[in-house]
Amino acid sequence: MKHDIIEKNIGLMILLILVAISFGGLAQIVPLFFSTETTQPIDGLKPYPPVALEGRDIYIREGCTVCHTQMIRPFRAETERYGHYSVASEGVYEHPFLWGSKRTGPDLARVGKRYSDDWHRAHLYNPRDVVPESNMPAFPWLFENVVTGEHTADKMRALRAVGVPYTDEDIANAAKPFEGGKVKEVDALVTYLQQLGLLLKQNR
Repeated sequence: MKHDIIEKNIGLMILLILVAISFGGLAQIVPLFFSTETTQPIDGLKPYPPVALEGRDIYIREGCTVCHTQMIRPFRAETERYGHYSVASEGVYEHPFLWGSKRTGPDLARVGKRYSDDWHRAHLYNPRDVVPESNMPAFPWLFENVVTGEHTADKMRALRAVGVPYTDEDIANAAKPFEGGKVKEVDALVTYLQQLGLLLKQNR
């Protein structure tokens, strides 16, 4: 029987298993490329302005994604704590995605405007000043380092190449907010955090 031939030939069985998994995966993934819910931005979504864009890169650089997710799953326990579950149309301009996979700290997908700028600054300087039980490290250097904006236009050009709708004007003016060395890294990071998840933020 053909079934016996497959069972006795481990190489053939592995090949056929891979083919079956591939077809199953494609059947789930390919339709998403043609769904407006996953390819079109949510109403009101705009590309990050220069300061927030630099703040996002600082967020990545400092390893915030190691302890904080940015993906709220559609479960009651999560939506009651964090707000509206995450949807794909919120992330069409995200390169790379910052969903994360581990929550040592809380999810930050909807942290925007939940706390004041001063709270965020105090939390970043010494987390235990505002959350005594926190095991998050302090980031005092963010208050000293200045964002120059030297490469912000280049970042925008690269993002435009993958579909983020930055205009020529956006790129030409990318470095202006950083003139005079007035933007510290903490300012950029707080700006980024304060705009997270506002478009679908659930009233709590």
